[in-house]
Amino acid sequence: MNIPEIATRRRIGIAAAAVTVTIWTAFIVIARAMAHKTLTPFDIAFVRMIGAATVMLPWGWWWVRRARARNDPAGGKMWLGLSPYPWRTTAIAGTLAALLYASLAYSGFLFAPAAHASVLMPGMLPLWTTLIAIFVIGTPVTRRRWVGLALIIGGGMLVGGSSLLRAFIDTGGGEVWKGDVLFLASSFCWSCYTVYARKHQLAAIPATIAVCVFAAFSFVPVYALLVWTGVIVSHLREAPWSEIVFQALVQGIGSVVISGITFVRMVETFGPIRSTMITAVVPGLSALAAVLFLGEPLYWNLLLGLALVTVGIVFGVKPVMPAGTVPPSIR
Repeated sequence: MNIPEIATRRRIGIAAAAVTVTIWTAFIVIARAMAHKTLTPFDIAFVRMIGAATVMLPWGWWWVRRARARNDPAGGKMWLGLSPYPWRTTAIAGTLAALLYASLAYSGFLFAPAAHASVLMPGMLPLWTTLIAIFVIGTPVTRRRWVGLALIIGGGMLVGGSSLLRAFIDTGGGEVWKGDVLFLASSFCWSCYTVYARKHQLAAIPATIAVCVFAAFSFVPVYALLVWTGVIVSHLREAPWSEIVFQALVQGIGSVVISGITFVRMVETFGPIRSTMITAVVPGLSALAAVLFLGEPLYWNLLLGLALVTVGIVFGVKPVMPAGTVPPSIR
């Protein structure tokens, strides 16, 4: 790869990072604002997946047809003629990035404020991703990054630790701790998907298509059946169309399709650990937006927690190289 190609690839990666950060920030604030509207968390996940499927299923059909037309050896293994990957890859990616992540995250917003989500979801991604990457793909971690991770853990504990501690000591401590745990779990699932995508060299668009295809043929029909039989309480019938369409566009096409593609593109460029560390600006931006637009309080522990997480991620994302070393194009 020549120098102009390297520069172009890095510019695309930086642009993908900027788009991802912007959408992730909006996702946290909008999900919090809409959590106590008509739709339940699983209703939102249902609409989110349908919105994404309306774009990605036709795209997947076209992608597979194009691959088979050029006699791609993998064409015969593409699941259902819609996913660019075989059944196993599609199922694992879809379960981690769509089913588990969305369900856990949306449920968390019912109990905890957006300021908590801004730290415990994107803020804890570097920690989970680093630990998983060490054991799964053997990624080396420098001392500088361990220091950054320590700061991230400290910031996360300042935000979520107090509510967790109150819940175990005082029965009247409220239910914020439930949201914190759900945010941590959703963050862990996304980190698993990040490392999995890197390990198996999943490309940005095909990976996002696979995630959406699996969600459309697993969660969507199962949830519809459970709602129809009365097993699960749903507010889809009571919700105004404006709310449903809004969720489909913002959460489905925005959060799933656009940021799904840009995030994997970022992982292709910078690697799993640095990619999750690039999300350093998300905690501060989302917490600030929650204060400005949602009227949420920002106490000293949240401010300090946000500061520690942000400094930790920024501290850990900068590569340390010997003098005279040429920076690699992909790290």
